[in-house]
Formats: sequence, structure tokens, C-alpha cells
Amino acid sequence: MPHSALNRDIALIDRLQRAAFDYFLVHSDARTGLVADTSQAGSPSSIAATGFGLSCYPVAVERGWMGRTDAARRVLTTLRFLDGSQQASVRHATGYRGFYYHFLDMRTGERTWRSELSTIDTALLLAGVLTAAAYFSGRDPSEAEIRSLAARLHERADWSWALNRGDTVTMGWRPPGRFLKHRWRGYSEALLLYVLALGSSHRPIAPENYSAYSAAHEWLTIDGAPHLHAGALFIHLFPHAWIDFRGLRDTGMRAARSDYFANTCRAIALQRAHAEENPHGFSGYCRDLWGFSACHAPKGWLQLRDGRRQKLLGYAARGAPFGADDGTLVPWATLAGLPFAPDDCLNGLSHLLAHYPALLRDGRFPGGFNPSLPGAGREGWVDDRVVGLDQGLAVMMIENWRSGLIWELTRSIPAFSRGLKGAGFEGGWLTPGVSDG
Repeated sequence: MPHSALNRDIALIDRLQRAAFDYFLVHSDARTGLVADTSQAGSPSSIAATGFGLSCYPVAVERGWMGRTDAARRVLTTLRFLDGSQQASVRHATGYRGFYYHFLDMRTGERTWRSELSTIDTALLLAGVLTAAAYFSGRDPSEAEIRSLAARLHERADWSWALNRGDTVTMGWRPPGRFLKHRWRGYSEALLLYVLALGSSHRPIAPENYSAYSAAHEWLTIDGAPHLHAGALFIHLFPHAWIDFRGLRDTGMRAARSDYFANTCRAIALQRAHAEENPHGFSGYCRDLWGFSACHAPKGWLQLRDGRRQKLLGYAARGAPFGADDGTLVPWATLAGLPFAPDDCLNGLSHLLAHYPALLRDGRFPGGFNPSLPGAGREGWVDDRVVGLDQGLAVMMIENWRSGLIWELTRSIPAFSRGLKGAGFEGGWLTPGVSDG
């Protein structure tokens, strides 16, 4: 690529990354530090989005978007609130046994939407807590307090309780005392959850629990090579936001002679191939327009631009090549995929902006769009929400591509290395003498 073209790409990526980060400044509460699930007025906080936000503050400091003192103050506000919030089995508490409800009132921090005490969303929150603590390592009293609070929050999560006497972690719990029936079994974003649960210094799960989780993985043969299948893109990406899986292999990946990074590269290639094949004849699909993941859309039978009727799925986890597909795409895919397929993602980003320029609002991509549906422009139906998880993932993945900052931070966190080793991972940065590379 010519140097001038690369500079243009970097300048564009920098603008998009900065705008994505600004979501956490605009859509957070000054008193609690909690981050809104979406940009929609009245949206509650998502604890997962709050975790992504905590991980993005180090990026903002390193990129010069805000001062270190201001960033530390914001992190401290969130951690103080989480530490002091009510942990009880009553229905309006913030959490219980070190876990947090999926959705919280932005101002009070109380449970809202009758949401579950979520193990995966707590894992995403704690990953952000630990990442922020790893970055704010200075002697300043505020940074020392960040580390102290982060350690307490991490240690408080009772992962052994979350097993509910089973061999895998439950998906959640509802007051006054009922575990959800579903468990995290088989390849999913819960890969991150199991690493943190195994890495807990106080109430960890056991390696056998990870073995039970991974025993249910669905392996496919793609072009003669083993592929660990998950249709929705976010499943592949969320753990990578924090963990550099290059060269890291658990038992299954050693047998497949692969790793999770290579597997995600292949997942992106499969999504692009599905979009190029376009078996359902949706508008716009091509190798440069793809992105099948969880997002909102209209629901029910609707008429497409070409006159056909199509069943729209509402909020659903779309995927490829074997997942649900109703013509709805996530435009943030080209940003979040940069560490895995940079040239393809940059080409896709250029295509997206050239053909669907109205997607950007205040420099940020919405949660999803469907160009097959009628709309004001070529974009068709466009989600009126910007989603906190999407923005955080974009900031972190862009930074991992640009500098590896988040990966570098988490390599220094004992909970991550303990958890990976407990799960049987070997190689990569876990190899002695490689962790600083």
C-alpha cells in the first residue's frame, strides 16, 4: 500500500476510534460511572458496556484524548460505586456474591428490567476492572486506590457458587434464589469467563469445569482443516479484546494444530465468503460488505426493496455460514476485525463508507442496518441506537491492531495467566521469556 494511502487509512481509523471512545464520555453517569447500554434516551446501564469502558480509558490516555488524572478519576468513580453498591439477594440490589445484574439504573445502580445476575456480563465488567488497574500502576493515591478496589472486586466474585453444583458455570441467577437453567457449555464468548473464573485467587472453579465446557465445542472441517464453529462474530471477538491468543493453545487447539486467533481469522473469512455467495439474495452483500452478529432489527414479515417478503428476526444473533441471516449487518465488523484481517477490513471499511455514508452519526456506527429494507437512503433500515458494547469493542480492537496496548496490559495481570494455565493453555506469551514480547 502506498504510504499516502496508509496515512489516510490511519487518520480515518483514528477519527473513528476517538468517536467510539467518546461514547463513554457522553453516555455515562457522573455519580456512578455506569455506562449506558445504548445511546437511546432512558437506556439503563449495561455492566458489560461499563467493563468495556473501563478498558478504554487507558487507550484514551495513551492517544492523548484525555489526561491521565481525569481518566483515573473516572475509573475511580466507577470502582468506588461498584465496591459500595448493595450486594444482597433482594431484587433491587446492584449485585450478589460478587456478581452484578445485567442491567442497572444509571443513577441509582439498582437492578432494572428484571434482569438476571449475569455471569458473562460480570466477567466482561471484571475484565475491564482488572485492565484499568493494570494500567493505573503509579504511586498517586488515586491510582493506588484503583488497584486496591479492583483487587477487592475481583476477589469478591464467588465463581464456585456460580457452578450451582454442576460441572459448568450457570448463565445467571434471579432473586430471591433461582439459577437460570442454561449453562455455559460449548464454544462461546464465555471463554473469557472461564479464564477469569479459573484465575480467581479466592473462589475459583476447577480445570475440570473448563474441560466440561470445551468438551461440547462444535468442530467442523473447513477446506480440510478443523474449525471451531460459532456463527455470530461477537463470540469470536469478545475474548480477543482482552487476551492475545496468538500461539496460545488449549487441549482442543493443540489437537487441531490451530489457535483461537487463527480460528477467528478463519471465521471472518467464512463471513466474507458467505456475503459474497449471498445465498438469500440480500441487497449489498459482497466480500467487502459483511458482518453477521448479534444486533437489533425489525421483527416479523416485511416487504424488501425488491418486493419479496422476508421474516425479520428482531434482536437475534445472526451468523455465518450456518447462522441466522435476514439481511441485517453490523457495520462495526470492519473495525473490530482489524487485528485478524487488516487489509480485508480496511477495504470493507472503505466500501462501507463509500456506499452507505449516512450510517455514521457523530462519527459512530449504529448497532446494525439492513440495506434490503426500504429506507431513506441506500442504507435501508438503520438502528436508531448506538451500542456501548460495539463502541468499546471497536476501541479495543483498533488499539490491539495499532499498538497491542490492551494485550500488553492483560499479559501483566496474574488472574489472566493463572486462568489460562488452569484451562491448559500453553505457548504464545505464556512461554517463559515471551510474556514481555
